[in-house]
Amino acid sequence: MSQRITFIGAGAWGTALAIAASRLPGPRQVRLHVRDAAQAAHMLSQRVNARYLPGLSLPAELQIVTGPLSALADEDVGAQDLFIVATPMAGLRQTLQALRDVPASVAWLCKGFESGTGLMPHEVQAEVAPQLRAGALSGPSFAQEVAQGQPAALVAASRHAQVRDALVAAFHGPALRIYANDDIVGVEVGGAVKNVLAIATGLCDGLSLGLNARAALITRGLTEMTRLGSALGAKPETFMGLSGLGDLVLTATGDLSRNRKVGLLLAQGLTLAQAVDSLGHVAEGVYSARTVHQRATQLGVDMPITAAVVALLDGRLKVGEVVSLLMGRGPRGESV
Repeated sequence: MSQRITFIGAGAWGTALAIAASRLPGPRQVRLHVRDAAQAAHMLSQRVNARYLPGLSLPAELQIVTGPLSALADEDVGAQDLFIVATPMAGLRQTLQALRDVPASVAWLCKGFESGTGLMPHEVQAEVAPQLRAGALSGPSFAQEVAQGQPAALVAASRHAQVRDALVAAFHGPALRIYANDDIVGVEVGGAVKNVLAIATGLCDGLSLGLNARAALITRGLTEMTRLGSALGAKPETFMGLSGLGDLVLTATGDLSRNRKVGLLLAQGLTLAQAVDSLGHVAEGVYSARTVHQRATQLGVDMPITAAVVALLDGRLKVGEVVSLLMGRGPRGESV
């Protein structure tokens, strides 16, 4: 049976996965929905996403579409179809509302917490489209490498087997391994918190604190992530997998990480506004750090690295004071 895969959002990650899906054999139709009509026209004529993935050609099999989302949702959609929401967190709610009545599987790529509500993606979906069979595709991955066909592994997370199976069918192949997981809470917590910890690691490296300090920061950051996830109902073992440890290591140490870059730029003396403006793309950790800290505080979960990042982003701590604050904490057992 032919699978129709529709990506909503033509940023770097959505485009990269659309390219990857288009390369796989078998009966399938892959479409990339572009919100801006001018950008869609350029991608159609030039067969490249010049803004987000310059220099990487779009496969001939990949269809570029535009127009209102309601038109996509009103098509003859079947249960075998798959919608991939490739918007930032800020666009998730509106997109899910447009898709709320489709019988197809729906999955999102965004990682973080919704600004204002503090909700994770699956909690947003439960509010606006509770009847959807939905989930998340997450894990350690940079868009540029996936678009180039370099090896990577991702996690298909959902409480619905139909969604997990649809994601595996859509993406599993020679260059991408897809592992199924029913712990969507753990997968989403890992995807949100690792961005905050990557800012801290970038700061650590930018201050030339050494590899020992980096290793300690990543390890203790993983402990913070696991604490919060467990308090929210996640399985602790999820954080030792791709969407926890794997995504944390990649985002905290990879040179293509935007969140790590924010920390590096802050260490160089740039203001937060200057650091964010210089990226040209969204760094979700900047926007989700406060929400991560708020939810941790509400649950009584101790997250000192996250708290220090928030204080730095809010201007309550200077760059040099972050290290003194963390190293000045009293002794305790490692499991605490």
